[in-house]
Amino acid sequence: MGLRFTGSGSEYFRIWIVNLLLTLLTLSLYWPFARARRMVYFHKNTLVGSDALGFHADPWKMFRGYLLVLVLGGTYSAVSTFVPELAWLPLLVLAVLWPVLWRSSLMFRLRNTSWRGVRFEFEGSLRGAYGVMLPLFIPILVLVAAGALAEAPEVAQATWLKSLLVLAVITALVFFLVFPWLMARMHAFQHSGYVFTAQRTALAQGKITGPLYLIGLKLTGMVLALSLVAGGIAALLGFGAGPLVVFGVFGLIYLAFPLVLLPYFKTRVQNLLWGNTRSEQLIIHSKLRFRDMFMVNLENWLLIVLTLGLYWPFAAVRSARVRLEAMAIEVHGDVNSWVANAPQQQAGVLGDAAGDFFGVDMGL
Repeated sequence: MGLRFTGSGSEYFRIWIVNLLLTLLTLSLYWPFARARRMVYFHKNTLVGSDALGFHADPWKMFRGYLLVLVLGGTYSAVSTFVPELAWLPLLVLAVLWPVLWRSSLMFRLRNTSWRGVRFEFEGSLRGAYGVMLPLFIPILVLVAAGALAEAPEVAQATWLKSLLVLAVITALVFFLVFPWLMARMHAFQHSGYVFTAQRTALAQGKITGPLYLIGLKLTGMVLALSLVAGGIAALLGFGAGPLVVFGVFGLIYLAFPLVLLPYFKTRVQNLLWGNTRSEQLIIHSKLRFRDMFMVNLENWLLIVLTLGLYWPFAAVRSARVRLEAMAIEVHGDVNSWVANAPQQQAGVLGDAAGDFFGVDMGL
């Protein structure tokens, strides 16, 4: 079964502009309702075979989740401002709650998505979510330890600053080195919990860890190549080479990120993850090409700049079409019997807002 996207930029523009205006007028409080409208539109225009997906979430439940996230963010901001010595405490609380919110977000999204009237499910365990997120707690623990160290009266300020700097550098370096492994763990947990009728998907972490490191190395190589190009141009010009190199490096990377680096990353990761996600009788294929993503991104960003941002909804539709129509599902079995024998399901858990608040899309 192939995937098709039937949405149009002009249709989505009307939804997008209303969402934008109401979100601004309500000081962001309309955002969960805007997000629900956006997801309904994109789901109903995504056809798997000849049938569209559906999205059925109650926007008020999404609103309650959004308020929860605002409270968490507001608490951190207030504590950091008025009691800075306890700024580590909200971070620790968030670290403890984050696996719960992440799993709840996945459950909420899947349980409110349907195909042929049958809801999807997410069956990843809470214990599994904490196991996946455990290595991510290390930077939080380092900050907590640094905060506790700063409060110790016997520790001199200079010693504390030096220790904090060393801890920060070591933590950042280790985190950078293990980031592809952490991504593999998170994606394996997520893609191994999708359920439709009797079919539960699986994604082996071992199949994606090495390729994710390779993608990271290639991205690093691209950044270094851009830096060398900028340095070479500055050397040829022969004047003000120092400031020009810095400006050129940051300028090229700034332009290359949305035009080259991000399309490359999205292309390779989509093909890697979905190409290795399967169930007993479902095999998912993804053959997204970098060339297609690059051309779409290039045209999108040029038109977004020329229209002062008004082309954004058209760009979202074009990008969705390219990414979705590069995928297909190979089915071994009778889909009609799966649908006919599917049990009735109930939707609704809190936590969907956490994904967008932190800039990470938790869903499909």
